[in-house]
Amino acid sequence: MQVINDLWARGRGTFWQFFRFGIVGFVGFIVDWAMLHVGIDLLGLGRVAAGLFSFPFAVTATWIGNRTYTFKDAKPMPVCKQFSKFALVCAVGLSFNRGTYSFLVTFVPLVHDFPVLGLLAGTAAGMFFNFFASKKHVFEV
Repeated sequence: MQVINDLWARGRGTFWQFFRFGIVGFVGFIVDWAMLHVGIDLLGLGRVAAGLFSFPFAVTATWIGNRTYTFKDAKPMPVCKQFSKFALVCAVGLSFNRGTYSFLVTFVPLVHDFPVLGLLAGTAAGMFFNFFASKKHVFEV
């Protein structure tokens, strides 16, 4: 019975971390969305280029949020090292995130007209990978 209780407690902790990760991700999504429109509307970038332009802003915002909120109890690590590891995880997650976004804005007319739909789909595609990779390899919880 103790083993079951231990597994439940561990799973519950992961659930709440994932929930907080989602909140931070939502804030990152807002940053991403805002910078996407800066790229499209102010800089005149194409849909795909604007998506790549906005990504580093979202990575920085989510790293700050995850460091201070989601994984605040993680073992200490130098800021530059942790940010570099997080950026690397996000770069791999980029293949899920921006791959989905780029495919949809290129081949689905509705998403081309409303690129925020592509951002939502890309965010969902990368979220699970980024959570578990960040937990294990960046914040080492």
